[in-house]
Amino acid sequence: MAKPVLTISSKNYGAWSLRGWLMCRLAGLDFSEKVIPPDDPAMKAEMLLLSSSMLVPSLQHGGVKVWDTLAIGEYLNEIKPKAGLLPDDIAARAHCRAICGEMHSGFSSMRGALPMNIKAHFKNFKVWSRAQADIDRIVAIWRECFKAYGGPFLFGKQPGMADAMYAPVVTRFLSYDVALDSACAAYCKRVMELPAMKEWVAAAKQEPEEIDELDAEF
Repeated sequence: MAKPVLTISSKNYGAWSLRGWLMCRLAGLDFSEKVIPPDDPAMKAEMLLLSSSMLVPSLQHGGVKVWDTLAIGEYLNEIKPKAGLLPDDIAARAHCRAICGEMHSGFSSMRGALPMNIKAHFKNFKVWSRAQADIDRIVAIWRECFKAYGGPFLFGKQPGMADAMYAPVVTRFLSYDVALDSACAAYCKRVMELPAMKEWVAAAKQEPEEIDELDAEF
């Protein structure tokens, strides 16, 4: 069987690409990357939140092609069940799916006002009320998970699908100086210290391309 191929966009700006890529890394899938160029319409749609149905990232695995981030996570959980992307317990698994779905379809104010930009640091960034409401909800989700499953990750001792779904949020909180309590700040640090995240960030910092619309302060 040919090596799986994951098609992604920018590592600096591509929040959805990061989610799919990190899921593949956490699952232990040996894959190669295909990076679409910055002027590709699919990349611009992902970067600028212009499409409700993202075709990036997409995973080609044998004769199977999966292009929705949640579907990629579910597929990886089926082919790599021992990786623990989803919890074993049925109640915890349902909870995991619920918060992943909330990230997938929600928080549009936060995502629009604080676009992912790993190379940037906006000190003392002004977060407006609608974006702050999204941030407050995300923090509440994290606290609920820490309380229910004991950390250090959202569903226990190892990172999984939920952590991959919220990893771009972690980078946003750091880029835009979002104030966090000690538990959430510590969680952000743990996520950023994952070897896969370090690999992604290092590659993001080497990207020469810029998208002007995403370098502005909102």
